[in-house]
Amino acid sequence: MTVRRDLGALERDGLLRRVRGAAVGLLTGEETPHAARSRQRLEAKRRIGAAVAGLLDDGEAVVLDSGTTTLEVARRLVDRRLTVLPLSLHSADVLRGAEHIRLVLPGGDIRPGELAFSGPLTEHAFRIMRFDTLVLASCGFSTRDGSYAHDLAEAAVKRAAVDASARVVLAVDSSKFGRTAFGRVCAAQEVDVVVTDANAPEEEVARLRETGVDVRLV
Repeated sequence: MTVRRDLGALERDGLLRRVRGAAVGLLTGEETPHAARSRQRLEAKRRIGAAVAGLLDDGEAVVLDSGTTTLEVARRLVDRRLTVLPLSLHSADVLRGAEHIRLVLPGGDIRPGELAFSGPLTEHAFRIMRFDTLVLASCGFSTRDGSYAHDLAEAAVKRAAVDASARVVLAVDSSKFGRTAFGRVCAAQEVDVVVTDANAPEEEVARLRETGVDVRLV
């Protein structure tokens, strides 16, 4: 019964498909479903979320990227005084009742599961607004290759957000280092601060600091 229950949970998360007498994995290097990622490395993501929130000053205008790590940032902003444009309905839902948050939604298409905004309407928001800080998430990151996203439409939105923001804070757990994906977002040198956990590869941390990126290990 325990095995059946676990298989059922994995199937609901989109990680496998059950067939007669077996289970077939569905992940082939593509994006892991949001529901599964939300349970992975949760303690590290919570520490990263708290550290990123501590970098934001009251009164800032902030873009909050979609993703499970940035969702932890959102949970630590509910008592802050900020203007926040979330790129995910997950984060918007967390912040919608916050008394001192000015919540601005960009419009656009919504990706199922991720509930992330994308498309030309979302990109247009960054042509008419300017932000103090972008809290950027990434599917993969390295000093050599920069930041990546699996979905090309989301990559374009992230790129527009980078261009519209005075500061870029990358919030990633250590598992993202060395990974790549289909859509390139920005070079590592375009990131001002990287907040990650203490398991981040030492060589990558050293290279980032050599290029002038502020790396915070939590």
